[in-house]
Amino acid sequence: MTPITTTADLAAFCDKLKGQPFVAVDTEFMRETTYWPRLCLIQAAAPSAEAVIDPLAEGIDLEPFLEILRDETILKVFHAARQDVEIFNNLRAMPKPLFDTQVAAMAAGYGEQIAYDALVRQILKIEIDKSSRFTDWARRPLSDAQLSYALADVTHLAKLYPMLRRRLEAEGRLGWVGDELASLADPANYDVDPENAWRRLKPRRHTTKYLAIYRAVAAWRERTAQMRDQPRGRILKDEAIDEIATQAPIDAEALDRLRSVPKGFSGSRFGPDLLASIREALKDPDGYAPVIERTRQPSSPAAGAVVELLKVLLKARAEEAGVASKLIATVADLEQIANDDEADTAALKGWRREAFGEDALKLKRGELALVLDGARVRVVEVRRAPKAASAG
Repeated sequence: MTPITTTADLAAFCDKLKGQPFVAVDTEFMRETTYWPRLCLIQAAAPSAEAVIDPLAEGIDLEPFLEILRDETILKVFHAARQDVEIFNNLRAMPKPLFDTQVAAMAAGYGEQIAYDALVRQILKIEIDKSSRFTDWARRPLSDAQLSYALADVTHLAKLYPMLRRRLEAEGRLGWVGDELASLADPANYDVDPENAWRRLKPRRHTTKYLAIYRAVAAWRERTAQMRDQPRGRILKDEAIDEIATQAPIDAEALDRLRSVPKGFSGSRFGPDLLASIREALKDPDGYAPVIERTRQPSSPAAGAVVELLKVLLKARAEEAGVASKLIATVADLEQIANDDEADTAALKGWRREAFGEDALKLKRGELALVLDGARVRVVEVRRAPKAASAG
């Protein structure tokens, strides 16, 4: 098998993709030792064309394929799309529209986050050869076996996508995955602005000083990782960001006393720059600290008990519907419902309200009960005795 290694051949292949209803896409990349993923292969398969593209080939320009990704008349099909989409977003080619078969599988009864090989096995009855799974995709030349393994990721995907889509359409569930698919194509999910780096972390406090330092240290780490092209964790661990924000060191001696900061960090090339970022944030913590809306927690022991009941109800309804519970509601959704019958949560809107939300409110009102029937939980309607007529 010969991969595409020239811009001319890539342009010719992309001409075959134009006008196709969809193209299945996958990538092979390396990022264990880098911040930016190194794109090593692109695999693409449409109903009438398929190829492996070598982005590492000398002189190749990927623009013809990036134009296909930007073409909104062609659906782009992925499995577990997030990391692939991140790579293409970095190349300014957000794939739109897109379809993720892993997300779709949650609505089709295949469980949460089903692996690609398991989905192929269940739908196509094909066992994928995993012998090339841990290939060093940056090494050249690649063998025919490695290239065939890579191409199979999209040739199988191009076959199972129509089958999975037809199943969802037949069951009236295609719209159930709309929000998740839209989220995957939202550039905000792939934001690499250092000033927003704190958002992917979990601050443990809400004081202004703590949050100002937390944001500053997260931003410093992100900038440093990007400039050095190293993983964030090699610069500074997540737990160190929390300890630094808690202790607020402003000099080398205070920084070196922290447990989670590597020994001698203050004297390294990183130390002075990090301390400068902390001191800068402390000049105006009120202006620099991010505003965090606190997640509403159960307000009482009773509300906490309601959340636990709602978890059982969610599992029961998800099993009955043959859909992954994660697609219907999250724990945060359940906490909001436990506290507020009119909570602004997706679980109380649209198909989710029909599948679960309405029953959640009925359970709160005592109109439904959960009954253990052997190893299975059944949801039963509670029939209330009529009120006795008052004596007149």
